[in-house]
Amino acid sequence: KVFKRECIDQKLTDDLFTYMFIFTILGARLGQVLFYEPHFYFTHPLEILKIWHGGLASHGAAVGIFLGLYIFARRHKKPYIWVLDRIAIVVPLAGFFIRMGNLMNSEIFGYPTQLPWGFIFVRAMEPNLRFGPHQPTQIYEGHAYLLIFIFIFRYYKKHRTHLKPGTLFGFFSLMIFSARFLIEFLKEPQEIWEKHLLLDMGQMLSIPLILLGIGLLIWSSKQVPVNYDKSLSKK
Repeated sequence: KVFKRECIDQKLTDDLFTYMFIFTILGARLGQVLFYEPHFYFTHPLEILKIWHGGLASHGAAVGIFLGLYIFARRHKKPYIWVLDRIAIVVPLAGFFIRMGNLMNSEIFGYPTQLPWGFIFVRAMEPNLRFGPHQPTQIYEGHAYLLIFIFIFRYYKKHRTHLKPGTLFGFFSLMIFSARFLIEFLKEPQEIWEKHLLLDMGQMLSIPLILLGIGLLIWSSKQVPVNYDKSLSKK
């Protein structure tokens, strides 16, 4: 719908999806390998290819998306920041569905709790985590992403006739990774070695992306607004 409103060739959506799909999977897998379990994967290199065994890191996916969208922008001669702004509208919605998948798979959940909405994750991989209620951090994080999607989408609809480049992606990077940083305080560590850290790996990797969002919003505030709604000029 965004491409249609801006009179962009609809065939580009298929190409964009292909780039997003491939580079998201590659980045997420390599993120798991390099950020969380490098010793295991470097001693068992064939396991890197076995994605069906699990292990995809969202911060690695972010790096993969940056690279894939850069190649997409160069190939189709589109401004890189324009592509980032458009993808920032829909990625939070994808994040919501991913966290709901984590909920169904009984993975990436929080510390034990006595709150009335605590979940007992009977399908947890580690036996000692199957007993007693835990914080359903997948729901917290997923719904944070859903609210961010609604905010960015509504902001785009309201300001698309005078939108400053970089604003949407700035909001996305700042809000998504701030939510991730805060909710991580409630999560069980994904790896044993993280238990003794002041900040876990997810939080440390979120900090540069939060700073990127702040920097982009500052940069965007100095840019000239652009009217992206080409559908108005056609009427």
